[in-house]
Amino acid sequence: MPDKIHAIITGVTGMVGEGVLHECLQHPAVESVLIVNRKPSGFSHPKLKEIIHEDFYNLAPLAGELTGYNACFFCLGVSAIGKDEVTYYKLTHTLTLHAAEVMCQASPEMTFCYISGSGTDSSERGRAMWARVKGKTENDLMRLPFRQVYAFRPGYLHPTKGLKNTKPYYRYLSWMFPFFRTLFPSFVGTLAELGQAMIKVAQHGYSKKVLEVKDIYKVANGA
Repeated sequence: MPDKIHAIITGVTGMVGEGVLHECLQHPAVESVLIVNRKPSGFSHPKLKEIIHEDFYNLAPLAGELTGYNACFFCLGVSAIGKDEVTYYKLTHTLTLHAAEVMCQASPEMTFCYISGSGTDSSERGRAMWARVKGKTENDLMRLPFRQVYAFRPGYLHPTKGLKNTKPYYRYLSWMFPFFRTLFPSFVGTLAELGQAMIKVAQHGYSKKVLEVKDIYKVANGA
């Protein structure tokens, strides 16, 4: 397993991606980070390199820039609200699998960590459209010849203080976090724990390929 992590992160202009990036930039085991965005992120750090690329359905031109990395924290994603299945499938499965295939060819020794969601349907046959699509995305990622692939299924995520991409409504919910966590420990975690767990799994692996909220907590806190 790698002593030092050289990571690619997608989705850093969203709340989850920014939170994972924040943990990586602070972590001594993470030596370098490449972020790939459609627009400039505004982040600057000695560990950080940024590539602006508008078409995530065609990452092939970037293949040469994606070599030499041993981890990908894939945090790019959209809500299914207001989208039909064809649109959501393209934005979730098609885009993710294309990006993963390009990264796998460029850096096959990579550990690929995919942000999925609590309630994802691995059978691909359930009633919830988003859960079926996420389940198929997880399953198809697991078939790619990376060194390792893990799916992380967070539920409610308590935001990291001070980050700029936190959704405004969290200011009204954050004070309730201790109660949420006590009442719903299988659904509630923190963004910091998610980022820390992804780093540790890239370093040391994990016994399960799909990490639910309790697994994320366990890995992040060394339990």
